[in-house]
Amino acid sequence: MHIRSKQFTFFLAFCLFTFFSLSPAFAKMASIKGAKVQLRSGPGTKYTAKWQYGDGFPFKIIDRKGKWIKIKDFENDTGWVYKKYTSNTGHMIVKVNKGKKKKINIRKGPATKYEVVGQAYYGVVFKTLEQNNGWARVRHESGLTGWIKRSLLWGF
Repeated sequence: MHIRSKQFTFFLAFCLFTFFSLSPAFAKMASIKGAKVQLRSGPGTKYTAKWQYGDGFPFKIIDRKGKWIKIKDFENDTGWVYKKYTSNTGHMIVKVNKGKKKKINIRKGPATKYEVVGQAYYGVVFKTLEQNNGWARVRHESGLTGWIKRSLLWGF
């Protein structure tokens, strides 16, 4: 009876791992590689372009079809991009203050006690350099580097 219990426990753990690793909640993150990369309504160039993403824009991979990847962005918009225009390089985007003229602070260190070295609006993309205790060290394409509270960002 004891051996069957271990086997069942192993089987249950394997099933749960498989379920959660294939679940959209555990979808792999990636980012756009290139400027003006088109998001299409389907997996091919015959499908209409919905809009364009810039370099570094982060997204979740939710499906694949041949060399096309179905993605979901931080606003829950979905579409397809050609695989060669994607990267595993970590990027994050400011997810707060949509429709407002309010900026978030970029700080010299990973806490509010550090000096503000810059600010950013909703939708600004940063390259992820490291993460530490609820903060992310990021670099903007302009070269500005600093720390942002992780809860203000979406990405990896």
